[in-house]
Amino acid sequence: MKGNLENKQVAIIGGGPGGLTLARLLQLKGVDVKVYERDLNRDVRVQGATLDLHFESGLKVMEAVDLMDAFKANYRPGADKGRVVDEHAKIIYDEHDKESNEDFGDERFRPEIDRGPLRNMLLNSLQPDTVVWDSQFKSMVQIGDKWKLEFKNGNTTTADIVIGADGANSKIRPFITSIKPFYSGVTIIQGNVPNSETAAPNIHQLLKGGKIYVYDGEKFLHVSSKGDGSLDFYVSCKKDEHWVQNSGINFSDKTQVFTWFKEEFSKWDSVWFELVENVNLPLLLRPQYCMPLDQTWNTVPNLTILGDAAHPMPPSGEGVNLAMLDSLELSECLTDPGYKDIQTAIAAYEKQMQIRSAKEAQESLEMTEWMHSEGAVARLVEMFN
Repeated sequence: MKGNLENKQVAIIGGGPGGLTLARLLQLKGVDVKVYERDLNRDVRVQGATLDLHFESGLKVMEAVDLMDAFKANYRPGADKGRVVDEHAKIIYDEHDKESNEDFGDERFRPEIDRGPLRNMLLNSLQPDTVVWDSQFKSMVQIGDKWKLEFKNGNTTTADIVIGADGANSKIRPFITSIKPFYSGVTIIQGNVPNSETAAPNIHQLLKGGKIYVYDGEKFLHVSSKGDGSLDFYVSCKKDEHWVQNSGINFSDKTQVFTWFKEEFSKWDSVWFELVENVNLPLLLRPQYCMPLDQTWNTVPNLTILGDAAHPMPPSGEGVNLAMLDSLELSECLTDPGYKDIQTAIAAYEKQMQIRSAKEAQESLEMTEWMHSEGAVARLVEMFN
């Protein structure tokens, strides 16, 4: 049932999990939809770290898009198990030692999947040519009841409805609201080490196919294994908002990266140097921003946003789950004939999305604060227990 989308062309900007999920949901209801993605093709970029999907959101959506069997074939059992480790690589708490009877259908079960396989599952579920690659958004103008979109490659298209699923630096968001996210106080430096078993053997062994969490005052290190044999890591530090630009460090230069890492972690065991000795460069540098907790805006008749484009926040384990749940609720509103028009449907979606994301953003900020404070280790062990 197409509802208010009968005879309408939908354009989704951004081919991440949120955008692809929405496209799949709309196509299941017969809606004409295109996804415009800036990547040159589906294989051009290594996808990021593992994701855990939650019972009430990500896994619920997997059922809705009829991909639960594919998910079960691609998720990584045991990848959710973590170790809390001190800066000297001493294990403080080990989930690998704990018996777990959780499985699908259990509200506490949070299975892990790599971003790449999740993205491929969603891409493979779409009709041919749904995703228009090499389509980096440049601008758009309203012409009558439609939007005319222009991309940096010179191509143009028109759509009845545009949905921004283009991440925290969304180019669609300013067409909806002038409200800007605020800096959370932390910056993340992220990297990937290929073939970790040989490139970082000590950390690979410490990982044991799962995750590592290390806390030290104002710094936090997270390491996760990936199904392709690599590992992802990110360092989260309390830094000035413009530290990256003002640091004078070239994060594409291995010598400078290693010098910075040794200074930043001078009191840590040298085992952690394995992370930067064979890391792929450049590192990803991501100052973390958060939506104002009271953000609202006047609904636009044929335009909306979802996921990080709508509600950026520091990592809390909820990001992809929120984006996928946004996609589910938006698809349901847009195709519900009970709403008199598209604007009313979008308004209903945005109201619930804003309420839900405000709660999650508050919890994200609280987590960010304690993760970069003394006592973080005890807090995390308490959470695990």
